Amino acid sequence: MNHRLLLISFILISTLNFSCTTTRNGIAHVNYVTVTRIVDGDTFWADDGSLRGIKIRLIGVDAPETRNSGSKEIGYFGEQSKEYLIKLLTGKKVRLEYDLGKKDQYSRTLAYVYLPDGTFVNAELVKMGYAVVMTVPPNVQYADRFIKLEQEARSNNRGLWNWEKDE
Repeated sequence: MNHRLLLISFILISTLNFSCTTTRNGIAHVNYVTVTRIVDGDTFWADDGSLRGIKIRLIGVDAPETRNSGSKEIGYFGEQSKEYLIKLLTGKKVRLEYDLGKKDQYSRTLAYVYLPDGTFVNAELVKMGYAVVMTVPPNVQYADRFIKLEQEARSNNRGLWNWEKDE
């Protein structure tokens, strides 16, 4: 009877939306969460099993603002960036990978984000022109890759680099 209860408890716990963490060089590196709400083109909320959830800020990229706040004004292509992220992430389970700094000055969790099919979301946003590169040390693991993708997006007039849309 105790074995059966233990097995049932194990099955229930393993099916909940708890995060899974591994370490590499002593740094927590991977979590799995379900995206619940998109804030803008580089920030979203996810269900990590906690009561409130977790606010994620994509590392290495900066999408245009979608609303005025403090010293920041609505940016060109901000709504399009947010809509792209909504289509890409809403309701999906994603894998979070961390760099050296895990939180920013606003207590958001900093992460590289991957879809189940392996799509690297941070890189995809830059590649498609929905975000620009914003490297903030010590989180520089993919900085060179992001710079190359931004150059490619600019050269191909993708997303916010396509000024002809406004003419």
